[in-house]
Amino acid sequence: MTNNSTNQRTDNPTPQPTTRKEAKQNREAANDRVERKWNSTGAFSIGLRIIIVVVLLVVAAIAGSMIGYGVIGDGNPLGVLNPSTWSHVLDIMNGVQSE
Repeated sequence: MTNNSTNQRTDNPTPQPTTRKEAKQNREAANDRVERKWNSTGAFSIGLRIIIVVVLLVVAAIAGSMIGYGVIGDGNPLGVLNPSTWSHVLDIMNGVQSE
């Protein structure tokens, strides 16, 4: 026969605090563990992650521009790095008539 009881049985039950003081100490200990977990990541690693993401975005933008200018636009892929190219692009965007 199957056991239809709703009580979960475990080999290692958690001890229940007997006083309010013990319960408060248990909560504080649990909060300390959570706070230590968040502090263990460190500000340096978060800053390093942000720098890596920004660098990857810049590399992706440059690579995408080179592909768009060189492959799709039938130009020299390194020509996208010329300042004259960007001044021409900005002139087109601002509606300046080219001569």
